[in-house]
Amino acid sequence: MSDVGKCANCARVIDGPEQKFCPACGQATPAHRIDWHFLGHELEHSVLHMDRGVLYSLKELMLRPGHLMRAYLDGQRAKQVKPLLLIMMSAAAVVLLSKYLGGGDVLGGMEATTNHAADLSGPLATVSRSIGDWMNAYFAMATLMLLPFEAAAFRLAFYRVGALNYPEWLVITAFLTVQTFVFWSIALLLQRWVPGASAWSVLVSSAYGVFSLMQLFRPYPRWKSLLRGVLGYGIFLVLSQVVLATFVLAAMAVAVKG
Repeated sequence: MSDVGKCANCARVIDGPEQKFCPACGQATPAHRIDWHFLGHELEHSVLHMDRGVLYSLKELMLRPGHLMRAYLDGQRAKQVKPLLLIMMSAAAVVLLSKYLGGGDVLGGMEATTNHAADLSGPLATVSRSIGDWMNAYFAMATLMLLPFEAAAFRLAFYRVGALNYPEWLVITAFLTVQTFVFWSIALLLQRWVPGASAWSVLVSSAYGVFSLMQLFRPYPRWKSLLRGVLGYGIFLVLSQVVLATFVLAAMAVAVKG
């Protein structure tokens, strides 16, 4: 164990027992030994604490999404979990639920449903199936890969609205993606009783995402936010299909040459 009179991280001398954090590096002082009490305390305060943590951020994101995004953009972040962490945790939840409830099919049969609805056959159906297989195998990577394109689509759709830069749109898009994964997780739980639940979850999450953007940009006219939000999702839908198809086809070409 480290010297109790010094910071375990940077070795700065601790000023006294009342000092809870090192002023040099921010490390908690003293650094407690990892035991069951320590793990329970970490779980309570970093995940389950309702004033700060994952559950709090998810609650605010699903009940007051526009307000949460605006607060985060304005610098009120002490109580919020970083959006990238929320994405990874929610993506993991989708993967786990699909593994145990959907036989490993993360998309919940959406690819087959889309093919049937559009009556796709031949090369288009092959590409669609390939995209679905790749998404099932590399869901988290696909999510992160598409995030910049979704942010670009919304920035284009909301051009000159809110004076937001591209990194800020990345944050907004990350929160919207977490919303999608929450609805997706619920759909995976219900798919046994609700046919096409996963496909419906995409429509519901998109509609709720538009609502979130309307709330975010108040007092900008709601009908304008509505139209711009729909436009953003439309642009992203086209971009995502092009990007995924290009990536999958390139991977298939490399595999054939190999």
